[in-house]
Amino acid sequence: MESRAVLIPVKAFDAAKGRLAPALDHDARAALARSLADAVVAACAGLDVFVVCEDHAVAAWARHAGAAVLANPEPGLNAAVRHGIAALARRKVDRVLIAHADLATPTTLPDLFAHDGIVLVPDRRLDGTNAIVVPPGAGFSFSYGPGSFARHLSEADRLGLAVHVVRDVALALDLDEPDDLSMIHPTADRSGAAS
Repeated sequence: MESRAVLIPVKAFDAAKGRLAPALDHDARAALARSLADAVVAACAGLDVFVVCEDHAVAAWARHAGAAVLANPEPGLNAAVRHGIAALARRKVDRVLIAHADLATPTTLPDLFAHDGIVLVPDRRLDGTNAIVVPPGAGFSFSYGPGSFARHLSEADRLGLAVHVVRDVALALDLDEPDDLSMIHPTADRSGAAS
């Protein structure tokens, strides 16, 4: 039977969501980051969930949430995912779902395993990559950051495996920019409180 795991890279909550500073203060951003991460882990209940992080507080949170922790030895999202994928390959996991911790509506994440090969879920702007399913031994080169969806699509094509692009409205919504908040709280004022 195919073994599956979920890998969630999580940045320190008190350093997360900096681009939301025009709309939310520091404490509100940290609380939002933690709340979103809680929901992503909960959406993957029943699967083996691994959180890759550099922060001790995040590691403690992950263990409390029921996830295993992979300590990232170097900073950055791409490094975290590379480290996590390598660790899961050593554990003989057949397929890994990499999901961002800031997805607003993550409930359909486990459904992505229904597709064979490599699965790519773009954000709503078709710019970033909100989720990827990949065999950890495929040699996939991760390249997160602006324009990552196009780069990941090219990388998937390069590997010659079946590629499925899943345009899921729910999974396309991550919370990076102040206008993203209006997608979940249409009446939020700039302090983050509902009006």
